[in-house]
Amino acid sequence: MHPIPQRCAHRPLAGGLVVPYVSLIHGGHAAFGTLDADRARTAFLDHLCQICGHPLDERCFLIVRPADIARGQSPEPALHPECPPYTAATCPMLNGHVTHHRQHSVLASHPAGRPCTDPSCPCPSRTPDNGHAARSGRPADRYEAWMIDTRHYQLVPDPDTPDVPAGISLSVPILRKRTLREATPAAVWSAVLNLMDSALELGIASDGMAPADNDI
Repeated sequence: MHPIPQRCAHRPLAGGLVVPYVSLIHGGHAAFGTLDADRARTAFLDHLCQICGHPLDERCFLIVRPADIARGQSPEPALHPECPPYTAATCPMLNGHVTHHRQHSVLASHPAGRPCTDPSCPCPSRTPDNGHAARSGRPADRYEAWMIDTRHYQLVPDPDTPDVPAGISLSVPILRKRTLREATPAAVWSAVLNLMDSALELGIASDGMAPADNDI
C-alpha cells in the first residue's frame, strides 16, 4: 500500500485508494478513470488540483501524452507536485499494469459494463467524448508530468463551447519533465503514423490541394 499524501488525507477512499477530486461518483461508488465534468471544469477554472481538490501552489504538474503535445494542451486539470508520484504509483494506466485503454467507459456500479438505465441519473452521457473514442482499445501512450510555474497557467477554451476549458496550454515555459510510463510498444508506431497523418493534413490545408503522387 502506497502512503497517502498529506494533502489527500481528507479525501474519501475506495479500496484503500484516494478518490480523486475530479472522479465521478456514481451510485455511491467511485468510478476511477471517469471524470465528473462539473468537477473537472471547476478544477480548471479555480486552479484546483485534480487529486486533492485544494488550490494549486506556486508550481504544478500537467499530465501530458504525445497527442497532447501535438495539440499544445493538456486535457486534464493540474496537480500539486506531491500528487503525481502517488497517482503514478496507484493508477493502473500510469504504473504500466494495463497496456491498452478500455474499449468502453465502465462505471464502478456496473462492473459488467452494463449501461446505466436510470433516466434520472446525472451520470455522463452514454456517448463517449472525442478523447475517449480516439483512445478506445488502443495501446497505452507514453505519459509524462510537466512542471510549470502556476503564473503561466493558461486555459485553452473549447472551440465549440468557449465557456468550457478544453485543457491547459503547453505553450509556456516548462520547468521540468518526468516520465510516468513508457508507451506500449505498438503505440510508438501508431504515434508515428498519427504524426505523419497530421503533417500531411497540414500540408494539404496550406496548399489547398492534395500532394502529387511523387510528393508522397
